[in-house]
Amino acid sequence: MTQRISSMDWMLKDLAAGVPQTRHVIVLSADGLCVAQYGADTDTADRLAAACAGLQSLAGAVAAELPRSEGRMRLVVIEMDGGFFYLMAAGDGSYLAVLADEGVDAGLMGAQMRNLVTRMGEHLSSPPRHDGQPA
Repeated sequence: MTQRISSMDWMLKDLAAGVPQTRHVIVLSADGLCVAQYGADTDTADRLAAACAGLQSLAGAVAAELPRSEGRMRLVVIEMDGGFFYLMAAGDGSYLAVLADEGVDAGLMGAQMRNLVTRMGEHLSSPPRHDGQPA
């Protein structure tokens, strides 16, 4: 089930409006819980958030193989038929994910995502959950 943080809606909408070809924008916790969304229905946002949890875990495992890495994922970009997927670390235990159509400006998307993460600051921190409940 998606938990909504309505105070973020305008910021996510701002990202989508500022980068043409943006399809979906979501904020998720490290364990795959969608906490805010724009441009996606609830089921789509929840599926993307769950997939992102696995992807950030995989990226962290790969990062741990680098000699000077602390094993933390910063940004993952996947190019696929029809578009791009972006996943960016966005706070303590939170991530920003964007699904965009093929014509998206990759440089603009990265810059706008970094700006959004900076603006949202503490709103994006997600404390660990215990037994399905926030700590």
